[in-house]
Amino acid sequence: MRRFGAVRQYRSGRWTASYRDRAGIRRRAPETFDTKVEAEVWLSQAEADLTRGVWRDPDAGAVNFEVYAVKWVDERELSPTTDELYRRLLRLHILPTFAVYDLDQITPPRVREWRAEKRAVTGATTVAKSYRLLKAVMETAADDELIRRNPCRIKGAGKESAAEREIATVAQVDALADAVGLRWRLMVYLGAYGPMRPEEQAELRRKDADLDTMTIRVRQAAPELTTGRRAVGDTKSEAGKRYVVLPTFLHKDLRRHLDWYTEKGPEGLLFVGEKGAPFRRSSFGRKWRRARMAVGMPENFRFYDLRHTGHTLATRSGATLKDTMVRAGQSSEKAALIYQHSDLERQREVAGGLDQMVRAARKEAAEGPDQGQGGAEVVRGA
Repeated sequence: MRRFGAVRQYRSGRWTASYRDRAGIRRRAPETFDTKVEAEVWLSQAEADLTRGVWRDPDAGAVNFEVYAVKWVDERELSPTTDELYRRLLRLHILPTFAVYDLDQITPPRVREWRAEKRAVTGATTVAKSYRLLKAVMETAADDELIRRNPCRIKGAGKESAAEREIATVAQVDALADAVGLRWRLMVYLGAYGPMRPEEQAELRRKDADLDTMTIRVRQAAPELTTGRRAVGDTKSEAGKRYVVLPTFLHKDLRRHLDWYTEKGPEGLLFVGEKGAPFRRSSFGRKWRRARMAVGMPENFRFYDLRHTGHTLATRSGATLKDTMVRAGQSSEKAALIYQHSDLERQREVAGGLDQMVRAARKEAAEGPDQGQGGAEVVRGA
């Protein structure tokens, strides 16, 4: 008699195996076997899993992926924009393939095939975002012990490699500010030299701007969803709540904007449209595109790239990584380092500084009282 489980032979000659789990529920092999030895090997594996404490209910993964994924999003306290993004990625890029499967039917080969198909018809950034979301959902399923292991195992599949963003010159920023019109001129400057996200500017109030100290306080953000709704709430991260010190050359523009365009009262919105409505991404977008064309900027130069421009100029002027993080409202060094790249112009500045330092050292050595004593001869270059 077997110590664990039981095997028996059908009239067809094939073998089956079964055992009782710790709850006393009889578990049968999902398929039959050619030989008794194969049935006993299957039982031995089940017994070993129970002994090691890694046994998993074979029916646990029989949960529909779509049901689980939608619930996964529902249970998280996401910002309105992130919630909208996740549901859009599910609807457009993940569920069309995986909605028909249970969790335990989503295998590494199926994930690889899905990703390959998406990469053929969808942008690399969207595919990376979709893969990260699928991996996060399946990781939770593994934590919930509904599947044994996450099937998303493609190295680097969730990494986005965005192209280097173009940096505008000071003259181009001025030209864009002129072209977009007086009502929105300050918004361009705050985007570049603030540097503030458009959703942060959309929720700025009169009380947040201080002409005497040339500071603006960022308290909240109001991103616009694809439905057109303004989702007023917290900034992107806690670090987004900050005081931004503006360069003094913006004093005239800030004063004029407060006098001419800002709503009255401390709670008045800093930026409103011609008819007094709050800032809208869609209507401003048309003005931005016309201004960009008038200045001759590349078609892919986004308003958001003004932020990149401002920070790059700040690092050229000597801003440290911490300075960049504070001004950007970034909560991580990784995010702030986006603005710390060293472009060709910066390399020229570094080389120029090194040149000046070496020349100064050579001059000091040449003019010093101990010239030529007890040391190597100073080599004088051009």
